[in-house]
Formats: sequence, C-alpha cells, structure tokens
Amino acid sequence: MRIGLYPGTFDPVTLGHSDIIQRAMALVDRLVIGVAINRDKGPLFSLEERVAMVEEECQAIVAKTGGEIVVHPFENLLIDCARDVGATVIVRGLRAVADFEYEFQMVGMNRALDSSIETVFLMADARRQAIASKLVKEIARLGGDVSKFVTPTVQEALARKFS
Repeated sequence: MRIGLYPGTFDPVTLGHSDIIQRAMALVDRLVIGVAINRDKGPLFSLEERVAMVEEECQAIVAKTGGEIVVHPFENLLIDCARDVGATVIVRGLRAVADFEYEFQMVGMNRALDSSIETVFLMADARRQAIASKLVKEIARLGGDVSKFVTPTVQEALARKFS
C-alpha cells in the first residue's frame, strides 16, 4: 500500500488544499492529512476545529475518488510524522516560485534525515494558485466575500470567528 502524507496547518482548509488533496489521491492508496500543531503561527482555529474542517471537506473527495483519507494531527518533525503513519511520500502543494524556495530547503533537510521518503510537488490548479489561508482569513476578518476560496462550511466557520 502506497501511503502519502500531505502536511499543513489548514487554518482554514481552502479550495486550494482540496485541489491538492484530490489530485494526490491519484498517486497513493491512502492519504494522511497531517494537521500541524504550529504554535508559532498562532492559528485562528483550534486544532480540533481544523481537524473537523479537514475531515468534513475530505468526505466529498473520498466519495468522488473512492480512496482512503486519514486526518492525523501532529506536532513532531514532519519526517517523524511520515514515519509514524508509514508514509513513503510527502505531498506538497506549490502556488508560486516563492513557495519553491522554502520547499526546496525542506526537501534537502528531510532527505538528510531520511532518504527513503520522497517528496512530490503538485502545482495548484491555475484557478486556485492565489489562494492562501492567511489571505482568506484577512478577507473574512474585514468582511469580504471568501466564497471563491473556501466551501460554504468553512465560510460559515470564518463568519462565526469574526462575528
């Protein structure tokens, strides 16, 4: 069984994330969505809220692809999380060249820690390349329409946070 790990903060999960998840499902038998406990980022949503949102968003993807998705919170090193869940592939989404520079460094470090785990980059769909959770939160905070960037469920969660 080929197991992939798609890590992120998912604060909140966006249509860009969903695009990468759906496309990653074609590459692996089981996709583990690693929801990072990243205290440095000061997430808007609690870990429990982020996990629940990702689980809900993935239901439609599983129904469409027939694959297996597991949502797994983690706080350790990414490479250790990959080992913990049995992943041989780390899936990363790229939006722009700026993402690549950071991701390139991460791949080098992860390869030094465990060369048996590969990293695969998926470019976000052209319609989703500009979507960033940070920007979605800012738009929602200022009362803007985020319906082009997130599902209605996530839009409602953002509205509740900023009401």
